[in-house]
Amino acid sequence: MQNQITQFIKLPLLLSVVALISLGSGCNNTGSKKSSSKEDKTLPKLQTPDFNADSAYSYVQKQVDFGPRVPNTPEHEETAKWLTAKMESMGADVIVQEGKVTAFDNSILNIKNIIAQFQPEKNNRILLFAHWDTRPFADHDPDPAKRNQPIDGANDGASGVGVLMEIARHLKDNPTHPGIDIIFFDAEDYGTPDHLNVEYKPDTWCLGSQYWGKNPHKKNYYAQYGILLDMVGAKNARFYQEQASIRFAPKLVNHIWDTAASIGYGSYFIFQQGGYITDDHIYVNKHTGIPAVNIIQYDPSTNTSFGSYWHTHNDTMENIDRNTLKAVGQTVMEVIYKDRY
Repeated sequence: MQNQITQFIKLPLLLSVVALISLGSGCNNTGSKKSSSKEDKTLPKLQTPDFNADSAYSYVQKQVDFGPRVPNTPEHEETAKWLTAKMESMGADVIVQEGKVTAFDNSILNIKNIIAQFQPEKNNRILLFAHWDTRPFADHDPDPAKRNQPIDGANDGASGVGVLMEIARHLKDNPTHPGIDIIFFDAEDYGTPDHLNVEYKPDTWCLGSQYWGKNPHKKNYYAQYGILLDMVGAKNARFYQEQASIRFAPKLVNHIWDTAASIGYGSYFIFQQGGYITDDHIYVNKHTGIPAVNIIQYDPSTNTSFGSYWHTHNDTMENIDRNTLKAVGQTVMEVIYKDRY
């Protein structure tokens, strides 16, 4: 492990080894808390549907067309309505979890976590999630005059949601063996900005997943595992194995990366460690114990370890590549359709 943690962090909060051990306790494999099933060995093999990259791209484009999806704005409200209606049209049982959270500047954000349940009657479940909000500031933009303006968030936000929506499109007519829950978390990207002279406050990122973790949509909710998609659409993106994910669910990390290689996407999924990244998977694991893996772009050639467009006004549709959406989406589909539980 390279001793350059600050280079690897998406968000400013560094995770100490002690914190990781505490968060990851008891979650080192994908089998913890699994419900037993007598049918496991007799379940038929499922054919993995074809992930349509054009469809995923259109879902990303639609989100960006609404404008920046910042909590407490009309654009945010309209996007939430569209996401809810679209997921319902795909056959999901949708819950819109509304709440109020406190931002780094003590402002109150009205958030909406959009929870789409497929086969909700099943006890064995897989959780797929992404954040749908966008950064209210472009704190890394090269132009200081534009840093207080919200960004489009085509890759940082919309790409993960777009991939999950394309996966959801198949789940009604091609159900998986486990039930699937897809959650679009809100207020992930409202953390303390780097460009303002304000005191840093911990836990100001991932406010939606923190809220859900403390108030799950079902009492004692649990899933076999979770997969987070964050920044999964950029051209030539590379996905290294994020270290908190390795701590929480090492077998699942290897399974996902092996699966990607087996279906021809090994050039995207790199068998090397990335960094510790504060993201929604941290709080999902912390509050529910669900072993969760973060599939997130890592770019060692940039100062932030993410794309040069990250948290700038260059995070636009020009960065979104159908081949990357396909690599991630098909890999995740292969994992969930081959799951025998």
